[in-house]
Amino acid sequence: MRAPFFQAVIIPTLLGTAIAWYNTGIFHQGHFLLALLGVIFMHAGTNLANEYFDHKSGADDINLEFTIFNGGSRVIQEGLISSKRICKAFILFFGLGILIGLYFVWACGWPILVIGGIGLLSGYFYTASPMKIGYRGWGELLVGLNFGPLVVLGAYYIQTGTISLEALLASVPIGLLITSVLYINQFPDYDADKSSSKNTLVVILGRKKAIKGYYFLLVSAYFVITLGVFTKIIPWLSLITLLTFPLALKTMSIASANYTNTKGLKPSMANTIAIHMIVGLLLSGSYFITRMFI
Repeated sequence: MRAPFFQAVIIPTLLGTAIAWYNTGIFHQGHFLLALLGVIFMHAGTNLANEYFDHKSGADDINLEFTIFNGGSRVIQEGLISSKRICKAFILFFGLGILIGLYFVWACGWPILVIGGIGLLSGYFYTASPMKIGYRGWGELLVGLNFGPLVVLGAYYIQTGTISLEALLASVPIGLLITSVLYINQFPDYDADKSSSKNTLVVILGRKKAIKGYYFLLVSAYFVITLGVFTKIIPWLSLITLLTFPLALKTMSIASANYTNTKGLKPSMANTIAIHMIVGLLLSGSYFITRMFI
């Protein structure tokens, strides 16, 4: 299930809930915990579906540059779990996520059906035929939307029953950062993805041009936060996230020197995950602290 990557849904759920409490003073603890469980189930289902369909396509099987960050969990390739059992598991987790989603449709309203439906369909068809979104150069955009605006707005909505422009803007840097996690992890996969016709943006652009896209994603996340503060949409305390920018600069420097070297690139892959987590926690914390003390 690649559970360490569940931060991709935990962070935006926390952020959407924090913004809801900041704006309204409302916090439904039960809804928060159930929503967190639901998005984790959906993410687990997506990861397992990706394991299954990337095995079917051969993308993971021929990948010789895999690390703990990329190339799948390798449980199928190492014969630890059969692909049939992985298939049953992703159906189970999607089913559990659907049940929680249907509860929220009943308790909170039809927008959850739209949000949840987009998440389910895009999670399944990210690697499944006939759409295979991740194989057609659209996967990065979809991940940014799903793990940024979609989850943040969903978490906000189940607390307040409304959608907020502030929540939408605050979700953009989180979406950009999780996209950067996926994006940098695609560089070691370049040869395997290209051989299996998995046309990620890194494959389409080539690694030399694609590394510039990585810089753009990281810098844009900080730009959006700064813009949100200066337009007074996001609390000024959110500028605390800029404390992580030196780490982002260091990470970009490492990536620039090692984008064709898997071993040398690993620190950038790890740092990008850390930046997403720390920025997400600081951004969420800025809403909590501003509401409580400022």
